[in-house]
Amino acid sequence: MKVLVTGSGGREHALAWKLAQSPRISEVLVAPGNAGTAREPEVTNFPLDPEENVRLVAFAFTEDVDLVVPGPEAPLVAGLVDHMERSGMPCFGPTAAAARLEGSKGFAKQVLDAAGAPTADYREFTDLEAALEHVDQRPAPMVVKADGLAAGKGVILAETRDQARAALRDMLEGDAFGEAGRRVLVEDFLQGEEASFIALVDGENVLPLASSQDHKARDDGDRGPNTGGMGACSPAPVLDAEVEARVMNEIMHPVVRVMRDNGTPFRGVLYAGLMIAPDGTPRVLEFNVRFGDPECQPLMMRLKTDLLDLIEKTLAGQLDQARPAWDSRTALGVVMASGGYPDSYAKGCSISGLDNAESSSVKVFHAGTAEKDGEVVTAGGRVLCVTALGDTLPAARDRSYAAVSEISFEGAFCRSDIGARALARLRE
Repeated sequence: MKVLVTGSGGREHALAWKLAQSPRISEVLVAPGNAGTAREPEVTNFPLDPEENVRLVAFAFTEDVDLVVPGPEAPLVAGLVDHMERSGMPCFGPTAAAARLEGSKGFAKQVLDAAGAPTADYREFTDLEAALEHVDQRPAPMVVKADGLAAGKGVILAETRDQARAALRDMLEGDAFGEAGRRVLVEDFLQGEEASFIALVDGENVLPLASSQDHKARDDGDRGPNTGGMGACSPAPVLDAEVEARVMNEIMHPVVRVMRDNGTPFRGVLYAGLMIAPDGTPRVLEFNVRFGDPECQPLMMRLKTDLLDLIEKTLAGQLDQARPAWDSRTALGVVMASGGYPDSYAKGCSISGLDNAESSSVKVFHAGTAEKDGEVVTAGGRVLCVTALGDTLPAARDRSYAAVSEISFEGAFCRSDIGARALARLRE
């Protein structure tokens, strides 16, 4: 069968790479893909905009595709699954109504409240003066969030009230995030350790995948501006069996039931970004309705089960029958980014050392790359996710950073402490 993966990032490279390993898949098409997917056996790129839903439907039928696997969130929020299903094309993801869990942080909070699931106290605002008055009454630090999609950059951790006021002015007056920031949330700051809880959901059943943890801040020590993610590891020690059971019982099952009872059953990948308090209490920071990036890369490295089988069971409502197998080793991915990211950065810089970096236990997943005159060049802020397997977390980390040292491009930088939180917890 033929499968179409939509998107151009590291997540999509990892999905295409894993799907191409299925003995039942003859070809994986990627729209538009990147220089990494272009180099994969049994994978073909097509220059289509992943947000042009109508064109993607037509393309899927023209190419006799059997299954569509969307990567990024924006097309899902805009109704890609609805378009595909109306045309009779199987598509792995939530409908637009269910994708509001990521498309609107206010909607997600309403669902969490209805489910009785733990999350930070919050207020929503469209009026700047009312928001500023609320800030004056709340303790700092606090979190200011754009309600809509903002490419992973619409969350501001305000250490002081002045920083919160500035963020509110940027969003509600300065149009910093366009339509996504016309409505904002002001949340209480939660103490603890962040983790990613990613599960498959078929409308009723919830199947947790291997635990993972990403690093959103740009700089070492979790400092600097928020990014789409600077690295990730799996498993995440903070998500032990006891915490996982609480997440399933207190968050995932209740939220899935609320979505079902509201007539918008969730089907696809449900990712809960969590803050785990020192006493082990999990609270939801946000929901995503697709695989995380860069969490997807370590997860696909560890997944031993055919990904196609898991997708088909999700679509058929049979996740209660799924028993995925995972590599017992740790996987850790380090993102190599362009200088200036997450703000402005150069493109078109030649990348060297890619072939030297890869081995049987190291995979370089491409994100912001393209091919130009036979060379691989930079084409985005997050350029590569260098992912390695190791018998231990330190081994995976050392192997990944050794591979990073083989690769170079102008302005390249990465965090030097990916996996530090997990390693500190293991040492405890």
